[in-house]
Amino acid sequence: MISRDTCVARDLVDPLRGFRDRFVIPEGIIYLDGNSLGPMPRNAAAVLNRTIEQEWGHDLIRSWNSAGWFDMPVRLGDRVGALLGAAPGQTLVCDTTSINLYKAIHAAIGLRPDRSVVIAEDESFPTDLYIVEGAMKSAGRPMQRRLIGTDGPSIDALLDRDVAVAVLSHVNYRTGELLDMAAITRQLHDAGALVVWDLCHSIGVVEIAFDRHAVDFAVGCTYKYLNGGPGSPAFIAVAKTHQAAAQHPLSGWWGHAAPFAFDRNFRPDAGIKRFLCGTQPIISMRGVDAAIDAMEGVEVAALRQKSLALTELFMSRVAELLPGLDIVTPRQASLRGSQVGIAFDKGFAVVQAMIERGVIGDFRAPDLMRFGFAPLYVRFADVWDAADILASCINSEVWRDPRYSQVAGVT
Repeated sequence: MISRDTCVARDLVDPLRGFRDRFVIPEGIIYLDGNSLGPMPRNAAAVLNRTIEQEWGHDLIRSWNSAGWFDMPVRLGDRVGALLGAAPGQTLVCDTTSINLYKAIHAAIGLRPDRSVVIAEDESFPTDLYIVEGAMKSAGRPMQRRLIGTDGPSIDALLDRDVAVAVLSHVNYRTGELLDMAAITRQLHDAGALVVWDLCHSIGVVEIAFDRHAVDFAVGCTYKYLNGGPGSPAFIAVAKTHQAAAQHPLSGWWGHAAPFAFDRNFRPDAGIKRFLCGTQPIISMRGVDAAIDAMEGVEVAALRQKSLALTELFMSRVAELLPGLDIVTPRQASLRGSQVGIAFDKGFAVVQAMIERGVIGDFRAPDLMRFGFAPLYVRFADVWDAADILASCINSEVWRDPRYSQVAGVT
C-alpha cells in the first residue's frame, strides 16, 4: 500500500534528492509548473551579477573576447546538444523557439524543392501552426498544409511523395502524450520527407537520441525543464548531413562565414553557425549557462525514470481520490512525457484555488488543468500532497467563490 510515509521514505533514498538544493523553491510551495517555467537555479543570481557588474560594467566591449560572449551560442549549443544526444557542432542556443522553428521549416522545404506539402498536428502549440503558415508563404512556390487530426487521423493517412517535411511535437503540450521519435522519423525518411521536432516539452526530462535516430532538425526552449529563466534563448539543432546545403531566410551577420570581414554579400558559415542571425542576448544566455550547470552530474535516463514514477504516482492517487475525473494523459509509460493533463470544466477556478493553497500548476483553455513533474526538484511527498489538495478543491467546489474565476492576462 502506498501512503504519504512511503513517499517520504522514497524521497530519502532518491538518488536525485540532492539536486533540489540547486534550485530556489519558495518555502511552502509545491511547484508543478516547470513545464511552463522552471525555477531559478541557486547560482543564477551570482552568474548574472558577474556578467552585469564585471563583464559588462567593468570589462565593457572587451568581454566579447575575454568573457567568450561571441562564442556562447556554439558553446552552449554543444552543452544542450549533449542532452539531445547530438554530437558537437550541430546545436546552437540562440533566438526564440518561433524564430528557430521558422529557420528549420524554411530550410527543410528548401531541401525538398520538388515537394509541396507540410504535415503538422492540429493539436500543436499554436505558434507552431502559425510559423508553418509563415514558412510556407516564404517558400517561393505554392505549398499545402496537412493537419493530423483534421485532414487525416495519422501520419499514415497523410504521408505521400508530395510531403517535404513534417513538423511534430515530441510531447503534446496539452495531454503530455509522447510520440515515438525513432519510428516516426524512420517512416518519414522512408517516404523521402524530412522532420522538424519541437522538443519544448521533452528536453531535460525525456531521453532523446538526435544522432542515433537520424533526426534532421529540432528546436526547443530552455526556460521549461532546463530552467534557463523567463524568455531565455531557445535552441536549434541541424544534422551535419544537412548543414552544407540548408539555407534559412534570416541571413544575419552572425551566420556569415567571416562576420568581421564585413562583406557586402552573404556567404554562409560552412557549419551550424550559418543558422545564427544577429547579436544574441548575452545576459539571458548566461542564465542558460547557470541552468545547465545546475544539471551537472545527472543522467537523462535517471531523470526519465523518476519522471515516470512521479507522474504514475500522481495519476494513481488522483484516480483513487477522484475516480470520475478525466485524466487525458496516457497511463502507459512509453506514451507520456513528464506532465499530467486533467480535463475539468471548472478547471480554471480549481487551479487558482490550488495556487492559493501552495500548489502551482497551470490551465489551458477550454478545460485543461496541467501539472508538470520536474524530477530535479519535485519530491514524491509533494506529489502526494498535491493530489490531496486537488481533491480538496474539487470536493469543496471552490468554483463557487467568484475570486477564483477572475482571469488575468496569463493563465
